[in-house]
Amino acid sequence: MARLKEVYTSQVRPKLAEAFEIKNIHAIPRLEKIVVNMGVAGAVESKSKVETAARDMGTITGQKPTIRNAKKSIAGFKLREGMPIGCAVTLRGERMWEFADRLIAVVLPRIRDFRGVKDKLDGRGNYTLGLSEQSIFPEIPFDRIEFQQGMDITFVTSAPTDSQGYMLLKELGMPFIDRNAKA
Repeated sequence: MARLKEVYTSQVRPKLAEAFEIKNIHAIPRLEKIVVNMGVAGAVESKSKVETAARDMGTITGQKPTIRNAKKSIAGFKLREGMPIGCAVTLRGERMWEFADRLIAVVLPRIRDFRGVKDKLDGRGNYTLGLSEQSIFPEIPFDRIEFQQGMDITFVTSAPTDSQGYMLLKELGMPFIDRNAKA
């Protein structure tokens, strides 16, 4: 069992049940999936950039990404319908827990001048985090990076409200900026 899943089962789930007075174990908020998405800048000029980004994402997540194609043609961007413009991975189960553990414990602290992540959720208990480069992941060697590429990481939870989603992620170890310190 993944370390973070064990923490969730033994510590976080009982705290959430007590804090929100939830009796049914299936109604307690949980992490359902993590979606990692890369929109590749310069994909219109070079298809190899999308393949390189997909290779890096596969190394980071441990799962082969799907190539995402343009849904519409946009003449101003020289973009045609069906052209590859990005890649994405949906992580569930053990891979999700392992990725979340590595992200929270190893990757985020490696960011230069890191003071925490913003604490704004989407209104439905889900959280999206943007990273500006893939080089902060220890799986990617610096000498193999062809271009800097950012990514969005979305934590999809079963929490019906932002307060429940916030508490779930906070208890799992997400380094949010302290809400009281901002005021």
